[in-house]
Amino acid sequence: MKTIYLDNNATTRVAPEVVEAMIPYFGEFYGNPSSMHTFGGQVNANVQEARAKLADLLGASPDEILFTSCGTESDSTAIWAALRSQPDKRHIVTSRVEHPAVKNLGEYLAKNGYRTTFVPVDGKGRLDTDFLFKHLTEDTAIVSLMWANNETGVIFPIEELAQEIKSRGIVFHTDAVQAVGKIPIDLSKVKVDMLSLSGHKLHGPKGVGALYVRKGTRYSPFLIGGHQERGRRGGTENVASIIGLGKAAELGAAAIDEENHRVKALRDRLENALLEKIPSSMINGDPENRLPNTTSIAFEYVEGESILLMMNEHGICASSGSACTSGSLEPSHVLRAMGVPFTAAHGSIRFSLSIYNTEEEIDFIIETLPPIIERLRNMSPFWKKAGQQSA
Repeated sequence: MKTIYLDNNATTRVAPEVVEAMIPYFGEFYGNPSSMHTFGGQVNANVQEARAKLADLLGASPDEILFTSCGTESDSTAIWAALRSQPDKRHIVTSRVEHPAVKNLGEYLAKNGYRTTFVPVDGKGRLDTDFLFKHLTEDTAIVSLMWANNETGVIFPIEELAQEIKSRGIVFHTDAVQAVGKIPIDLSKVKVDMLSLSGHKLHGPKGVGALYVRKGTRYSPFLIGGHQERGRRGGTENVASIIGLGKAAELGAAAIDEENHRVKALRDRLENALLEKIPSSMINGDPENRLPNTTSIAFEYVEGESILLMMNEHGICASSGSACTSGSLEPSHVLRAMGVPFTAAHGSIRFSLSIYNTEEEIDFIIETLPPIIERLRNMSPFWKKAGQQSA
């Protein structure tokens, strides 16, 4: 049975070109990039080349890029750096729909001597910017807002937010893990202070990420150790994965146009067909302002976990908008923050595509999913009750 993978916001296939680029660094080029000898020096030169490729993707300078282990480390590093470099400030601002890497840290800080403000969103997942600006104070150390939401794909207006937040002298960080490689980003024009990304979200390997730190931004390292990363992040570099991330960045820059045209067209084809064929279904989020690869569709009166299990029997991989797959009956915090009704939130499915998806795969899902939803609804007392009420 063929696997049809539409869960790319969870992780992506490592591009074959990336695998090929990494292999020599597990064997032939095993030197430590910090070594003084030529054998290690050539490895260091290749690490710097990877750094330059990633900087090019972001519109940044290579010396503004430091490598980390993942997006979560990058997020924590950015937030802690802002707090430690401004010990007199005890307030952070983020949103109610952030990835747990930021959301849970904000909650932790709120329990440990800091104030955390969580900015709400509307029913389409759009940020309440009036609320945000109203709650910025002289005590605000950092604003941390995602560039694009991992569940709905909704894009926040980071360019405009950066301009206003920077005019108030506040450090601005964005978790761009879902945005990098999917939409154009030019940090020479967007004045964020720090930006987080993760390799495995753009067809690179797992276990490597990066943090962009704009020149002049006050910074305090999260991992203290050796002189690596110009003293900004101790620890021997994960060379093979860094090389892979550099190659993934190079490929990502070349594929931006395909992401925003062919992949988007496949996403729209899937979405429109399912909405037409399946009654009582709807889009979660802002259909006009979201990532080109992402759709979150709510199928009312069925459980997302059941949909995933039945799709899995046909080799279809996607994600649920509900946390029921982790043993909880609660919908995701993102859908709750948007005010999505429980009858829809529990049956929400996220499809996230990539450049490797095909028209044939989309056609197979369009043919396969409607009977699954119909079967599940026929077993649902809530669907039957809703039908009686509507009659």
